[in-house]
Amino acid sequence: MTQDNDPETGFLEQLGQRVRTMRALRGMSRKVLAKVSGISERYIAQLESGKGNVSIVLLRRVSNAMGAHLEDLIPSGEPAPDWAVIRDLLRKASPGQIAQAKDVLAGGSAAAPRRASFSGIALIGLRGAGKTTLGRMLAKKIGWSFVELNKEIEEQNGLSVAEIIALYGQEGFRRMEQAALTQLLARKEPMVLATGGGIVSEPLTFDLILSSFYTIWLKAEPEEHMARVRRQGDLRPMADDRSAMAELRNILVSREPLYARASAVVDTAGLSVDAAAARLIDSVRPVLQNEARSFGLRSVAV
Repeated sequence: MTQDNDPETGFLEQLGQRVRTMRALRGMSRKVLAKVSGISERYIAQLESGKGNVSIVLLRRVSNAMGAHLEDLIPSGEPAPDWAVIRDLLRKASPGQIAQAKDVLAGGSAAAPRRASFSGIALIGLRGAGKTTLGRMLAKKIGWSFVELNKEIEEQNGLSVAEIIALYGQEGFRRMEQAALTQLLARKEPMVLATGGGIVSEPLTFDLILSSFYTIWLKAEPEEHMARVRRQGDLRPMADDRSAMAELRNILVSREPLYARASAVVDTAGLSVDAAAARLIDSVRPVLQNEARSFGLRSVAV
């Protein structure tokens, strides 16, 4: 049997790809993952290249460091697109809800799904996409409140995002992110929401964003993202990493299929701030009028 059709070799290669993708979804450099997991950076590099015959214990340490589920790293065919959301919903479901879900899956009837109440416009994308700057400009233009989700998390928990991750890890931060979003939705008032770049890595939270907001992916070239982040003096979690640009590209490639689930894409590549804001405002005109009619919001002139 040659290496090309060796199933074990193929399995290790797929495992490495999944680890690399999961790391990128969470915006972690290889150096950061090594530090958090307590596994050498060299070993993680071997794992990601498909050459590391990793033990289940070490693989669990890698998944825990990323706040991921161990089964997400194990190659097992292509799951359904919404499988991660369904799985996480099942984990939180009561016995009665599970019984109802089983009945529906077995062919039973269910009430028509209820449309989530409209909560406004959510901006997603990598750091440096302009979510905060353009979000504030859009909110001011249409007279809605502007909310930065990471700031809400910090205010509700009395800690910075960096402190939360240091104390509670990625998984703890994602729990607080979901709790902050739930509290925001309870306000029942339209807002412009700027999300963290890695929100797409948490299936339930991202699904809540997509179902509650008109979601817009602010897109730019990798070099523009990096230049804007450097101007902001913020390179977390890639600080002092010589391969920061390669890491950013890997993050973007891994997240693009999830960012692409947004209702609309606004490409700001090569645009000034004012030109990008004008393009963003143009993209929301139809939805603002439609939601105003459907949900009784005051009509917004933009």
